[in-house]
Amino acid sequence: MTASLEHTNMTVADADASAAWMCDLFGWHVRWSGPAINGGRTVHVGTDAQYLALFTPKTPTDPKVESYDVIGGLNHVGITVDDIDDMEDKVKAAGFKPINHADYEPGRRFYFHDTDGIEFEVVQYD
Repeated sequence: MTASLEHTNMTVADADASAAWMCDLFGWHVRWSGPAINGGRTVHVGTDAQYLALFTPKTPTDPKVESYDVIGGLNHVGITVDDIDDMEDKVKAAGFKPINHADYEPGRRFYFHDTDGIEFEVVQYD
């Protein structure tokens, strides 16, 4: 049997606000939302098969620095699309700044940071 990724859980400042822009950009939907550990709130946003669990703590702490040097850090979330140019237009319209454009095997890509500083990679495989 092959395992598949169901979800990833990450901490954000406002789970509902993050879920809203993800639904708008990626065409996802909120699968569930409600109370979470230690008085926090969680929103599950994605598809019927896979999702991101967005957790907002009751009492947040200051964010860490760049996670690429932190063992256990989240480096980026990869999103595949059919039309990368269209998605880049949508990312800009949502107020995010596309960066680090690249075109190498196995596909074209760009990155952007959300309002919490989480990096997203958008990639189109040909």
